[in-house]
Amino acid sequence: MSHQNHTPQSSVSTDNTSLKTTSKPNWPLYFILIITLAITATAYQFLTVSQALVSGLLFICIAFWATSLVPAYWPALGLFTFATATQLAPNNVIFAGFSSSTFWLLFSGMIFGAAINHTGLNSRATRLLMMVLGNSYQGTIIKIAFFAMGLAFLIPSGVGRIVLIIPIIASLADHFGYDKHANGRKAMLLAAAFGTFLPAFSILPANAPNMLLSGMTEALYDTPFSYWEYLLLHFPVLGLGKLIATIIVILWLFPDNAPSQAIQVSIEKSAMTSVEKRLLWVLCGCFALWFTDALHHISAGWIGLMAALVCLWPKFGLTGKNCIDKDLQYGTLLFAAGIIGLSAIIADSGLGRILVNYLTDVIPFSPHSPLLNLSLLTFISTCVAVVTNLAGVPAIMTPMAEHLADITGLSKNAVLMTQVLAFSNVLLPYQAPPLITAIALGNLSIGAVSKVCLATFVITSLILLPINFLWWQCLSVF
Repeated sequence: MSHQNHTPQSSVSTDNTSLKTTSKPNWPLYFILIITLAITATAYQFLTVSQALVSGLLFICIAFWATSLVPAYWPALGLFTFATATQLAPNNVIFAGFSSSTFWLLFSGMIFGAAINHTGLNSRATRLLMMVLGNSYQGTIIKIAFFAMGLAFLIPSGVGRIVLIIPIIASLADHFGYDKHANGRKAMLLAAAFGTFLPAFSILPANAPNMLLSGMTEALYDTPFSYWEYLLLHFPVLGLGKLIATIIVILWLFPDNAPSQAIQVSIEKSAMTSVEKRLLWVLCGCFALWFTDALHHISAGWIGLMAALVCLWPKFGLTGKNCIDKDLQYGTLLFAAGIIGLSAIIADSGLGRILVNYLTDVIPFSPHSPLLNLSLLTFISTCVAVVTNLAGVPAIMTPMAEHLADITGLSKNAVLMTQVLAFSNVLLPYQAPPLITAIALGNLSIGAVSKVCLATFVITSLILLPINFLWWQCLSVF
């Protein structure tokens, strides 16, 4: 994202860091280290030395990522350092994340965001949004949610979309006359945050868990996902269906009157500049290639990288000359590379096979009950997401996919896709960095965000997941 969009986020991060430093003791760090040593020592009694070390490494990385006691990039760098120093795996395994197309898709998404802001396309989108919202309360919430979902097709970074849209919606709420405690303001911000976040799990390059799953699947099984097939599999229910459910939940939990002020905005009728048109051509070309990847079989990451290179070409003026230095979130890139590398190390060590053997003794899988198996796999991944965070699901479950396919009788693809059902079903805000960012930027209460999370979690578990299984059956997934 652009420098100006990074400013509020970085200031929030700085404030949070300083608060943690001054108000929280260091005992959680020591506790995690002690547990890590205990896990490693216990595992050494039953496993090889390398497997015991990988067990400890898995716990400490996931613990740090789940608790946010340290920045997300720190465990990733620690992983690279420890794994190479102890020779836990070959270097091509440890650093598999950097050679994954997922890493470069995330990189290109950041470049797109910087270009959109640099050229002024974001301002044009703001004016368009203000023009189409209207004065109906329900209509405003619905339109904001659909606009937010549309951003997921344009900007692959979940946090990036939040940073872009939340300040815009907050300004619109002020214009509508909703004060900071009004349900209308909360609903508008929640529609923007959840609208751009929850449906994004059904769009392959739209957020980190999707891309981590894709990257690890490519690294471990050499089977990259198709953009179109992934969209067809998940968008009708987990995308569009979940967006409709979220809108209903927000309108139910936060009712309010219609805006007290009509939008009176003078829309600039200036023609698009040549730079804006140039960027639109680049983005449209990139999206067209993403949508047709079933025909040309070029990975979405490499398509994105080619488009990013065009955006970075100095003569085109699509990005600032210091874009690489100022507009990229290197911590996020290192986090992505780290978690992909962790998954590859787990697979290389054989720890995944040991874990899945334990699961087969505990979980009542049945080769003759595909629906039961899909439900059990989704439940396991959901538990992992609650204990760790959303990105922890691909890290832990992907290395076991092949073995779980053998046990359940399901296809490997079906086993992998149950992870999407799990990490798209968010129980509480702490699991998702984009929601934490929305809370900070929009001055939303954790309670309000948690209510929406819990309500959508229940609706998804009881209604959308059964519908999704029926949709999969129609597509012959199982």
